[in-house]
Amino acid sequence: MTSDPALETSDLDTRLAPFLPMVYIAWADGDLAPHEIRSICSIITGSQSLDRDCRLALGRWLDPDRPPSAEELQNLLDLIRRSAAPLEAASRRSLTDLGREIARLGGSELGDAERIALEKLERALGLTGDEAARRLLVTARPAPPGSTDSAVDLDLSALSAMLDGDHRQLRLRLREVLSSPPFAHPGDLDRAAYREHVLMWCRELAGRGFGAYAYPVEYGGEGDLGAMLAAFETLATHDLSLTVKFGVQFGLFGGSIHQLGTAHHHERYLRRIASLELPGCFAMTETGHGSNVAELETVARYDGDHDGFVIQTPTDAARKDYIGNAACHGRLATVFAQLEVAGARHGVHAFVVPIRDAEGNPCPGVRIEDCGPKLGLEGVDNGRLWFDQVRIPRDHLLDRFGRVDADGHYSSPVASPGKRFFQMLGTLVGGRVSVALGALSATKAALAIAVRYGGRRRQFGPEGAAETLLLDYPTHQRRLLPRLARTYGVHFALQDLARRFVVADTDHERREVETLAAGLKAAATWHATDTIQTCREACGGQGYLAVNRFAALKADTDVFTTFEGDNTVLLQLVAKSLLSGYARQFGDLNLLGLVRYLAGRAGDSIAEHVPLVTVGGGDLEDPTVQLAALRWREDHLLASLARRLKKRIDGGADSYAAFIECQNHAVATARAHVDRRILEAFSTAVDACPSNALVPTLTTLRNLHALSVMESERGWFLEHGYLDRSGAADSRRLVTALSEAVRPIAIPLVDAFGISPASLAAPIAFAGVPA
Repeated sequence: MTSDPALETSDLDTRLAPFLPMVYIAWADGDLAPHEIRSICSIITGSQSLDRDCRLALGRWLDPDRPPSAEELQNLLDLIRRSAAPLEAASRRSLTDLGREIARLGGSELGDAERIALEKLERALGLTGDEAARRLLVTARPAPPGSTDSAVDLDLSALSAMLDGDHRQLRLRLREVLSSPPFAHPGDLDRAAYREHVLMWCRELAGRGFGAYAYPVEYGGEGDLGAMLAAFETLATHDLSLTVKFGVQFGLFGGSIHQLGTAHHHERYLRRIASLELPGCFAMTETGHGSNVAELETVARYDGDHDGFVIQTPTDAARKDYIGNAACHGRLATVFAQLEVAGARHGVHAFVVPIRDAEGNPCPGVRIEDCGPKLGLEGVDNGRLWFDQVRIPRDHLLDRFGRVDADGHYSSPVASPGKRFFQMLGTLVGGRVSVALGALSATKAALAIAVRYGGRRRQFGPEGAAETLLLDYPTHQRRLLPRLARTYGVHFALQDLARRFVVADTDHERREVETLAAGLKAAATWHATDTIQTCREACGGQGYLAVNRFAALKADTDVFTTFEGDNTVLLQLVAKSLLSGYARQFGDLNLLGLVRYLAGRAGDSIAEHVPLVTVGGGDLEDPTVQLAALRWREDHLLASLARRLKKRIDGGADSYAAFIECQNHAVATARAHVDRRILEAFSTAVDACPSNALVPTLTTLRNLHALSVMESERGWFLEHGYLDRSGAADSRRLVTALSEAVRPIAIPLVDAFGISPASLAAPIAFAGVPA
């Protein structure tokens, strides 16, 4: 537009000065339509308190057909700021008040008519607050305050000790080792170099005695299975390839020989396994059968003429697949195969089979293949194994639960084939506990990075104030803090599971542990996948950089949902165990135990449950109500699942087919069971907390976790009449309020995980890196 004397700002009539903030906002807003500009103009031109020249000048400033240029707008803003220079920029005032003060500074007072005109303009622009005036006067944001990471008084030492549990000293010692120079994260290595680096790490740990904890004292260990689990869990905060290779060597391979073998196997192998003189594999999984261990195809046929066994891979689908340590380093393997003696099959047994000689060459009849690049865990040398008439001595059968004598007679101290099978698979239970603990540690690492970054990173904010911390945004709190609360719940549930696993010595206790391990492994690994992804997103582009570890955490934990048992399959086993009352046939896919259980049930006893009361919003803050709600959901789902199965079986359906038809219902039931068990473990931990000062913090976390579960299932609770509309709405409101309550202690809560900076190794988690 051409220059107009009325639009020059250098010699404006001082009587116009109080209107200039309104004029500037009208144009700078950028969203006003021409008719809105005309409406504002009419307010000014209709003011009788201004003389004709002032009204005409303002009218030209607000002519929608001749808008000011960017330069003219900037000049106008500069004039306003010069006129208001003596005023405090951050003071709270409306645009009308700003105009009055500008007039006063210019030596005149604003009349009532002008004030009324300004107030009309303010309402017309929709700017009746103080934000617009502050935006006009503020030229730069103030510096943010210093870090508030340690502003909250929380006894970190007591909380960390509670989380570490019975093996705190071991964990502290291992964290110190992981912080030493040999364990520095190596940066970007190719797959071959990374595998060798992880092997070096494992040798370092073996040399310091960490691999032997679970083995008997006479073989260099401490007979402490709980210590081995604690070491595995602690390693998982550092590097998951190291954790898995450690678990394969000392847990699965060494554990199978310890648990399934007898004294002569222990004497021959355990010391060399613990020192990593003898690297080995745990060769159970086959390409064709996966989780269906009972129907593995590999055969171990007894040959009386040579007093030994012949190991054979009968089909390509029977190859041992995804075997850790097989591709490069393993020399010996615990091979699970169908034992055949004189043409009779005795089920799956475990055998010690050499796969490489001392020079690293495959043994005769053994074929080894690298699985190749994977989504993650590239430091673990997964491989495939085939056996072609591989001969081993008779004493290479791990014979704790079944043996073959020199005359070719099979015997077992366990008469039931089903019971014998599941006792031999005890190593899988330990594997599931370990995988769940590893997933939990990876989740803690992700949360520690994201929460610490969210407590430092600033973005956006009100004019005149420092930018807002990410963690102060309710949406950010909602993303991270309910997941932090659930992580504490899963921690206490797994802590309880580990204790039960170590001391279980009756069939009933072992069955309970098997069920709980299956359910919590699924819950912990799915929680890890969800939480790590959410944490990555919460850190924006910084979270996408490999140096900040989310890439490795995401990739390395992804397989956790499927190894040591596919999660969906495991939840079906949980549901089956619930239905059969922990019957001895747990996991038997012919479901005979389930059929017997259902056939004996009266119709009324498996009717769907109807809530005695409907829970309203105010009740939800009561922990007993929260636990009762999760228990009712579980009971309702279990009863209705039993009713559906009984209906099909009574109608003549095959029991296997009946269960397949109800699979989705079974998985939902198992999820409900696991949710209840996690909340119970959380509540028990709060009640048993050794520090009274920590109880309020843990209570808040427990409530946040419980209500998050209820909120996620509020549709189900509404549908089944357990919650009313008020309760459903309040579950959402309370999760938001509790997330806000947890925010001031969020950083101390992740610091209590005890992950050292060297293990966390994400620059964005620490001060000194641009936020």
